Amino acid sequence: MTLEQYIENFGLDTKSSKELEIYKELLLEWNEKINITRITEEDEVYVKHFLDSLSLFKTKYLEGNKSVIDIGTGGGFPGLVLKIYNKDLDVTLLDSLNKRLVFLDEVINKLDLEDVRTVHGRAEELGRNNDFRERFDIATSRAVANLSTLLEYDLPFVKVGGYFISMKGPEYKEEVENAQNALKVLGGELVEVMEIELPMDITHYLLVIRKTGTTAKKYPRAGGKPRNQPL
Repeated sequence: MTLEQYIENFGLDTKSSKELEIYKELLLEWNEKINITRITEEDEVYVKHFLDSLSLFKTKYLEGNKSVIDIGTGGGFPGLVLKIYNKDLDVTLLDSLNKRLVFLDEVINKLDLEDVRTVHGRAEELGRNNDFRERFDIATSRAVANLSTLLEYDLPFVKVGGYFISMKGPEYKEEVENAQNALKVLGGELVEVMEIELPMDITHYLLVIRKTGTTAKKYPRAGGKPRNQPL
């Protein structure tokens, strides 16, 4: 099946198919030089990277010219895919590994994208930087960490009234239960859980968390504490 067919069957506009194909070719080419992804089979790239990222457009939160930060963007998922699909978004791609960002810059230049930038750094440091703190309408993360940890990394970047969208697997209910204290402390409220059915019998969930109040300045904590000692 072509990428265009996958996107059409998923119920979304196919306008970005050609650009995403260029992205895929660059991803596979660069992946032979540096480790960006373990997913290299074409259909799996289409489903597990592109459709998975595009699933955020099943929500109403990414319409128009929102400012978005993708924390731990890796190979650009979901952040760069979101930008390619909706050119009105202003997107910041944050990652701690610079060689991945060099790859993403190549894709951005090749596709002549504007209002998208790569930033090298750690969430626990930049989350306390006034240039980034509480500056974004939307934060998103596909990073592998428990929800309490992700909340501490992501919510400091979000404006009050904005949203953090976390992409999770079927275990999300237990994570939400364990994250109640983190939500309270960091100023967040779970407002929606959306079930997403992907091809290849994959089900994932989008957890939409609204920023209800300013995050205390001591968060995110440094020294790996969000991961090692979740709230």
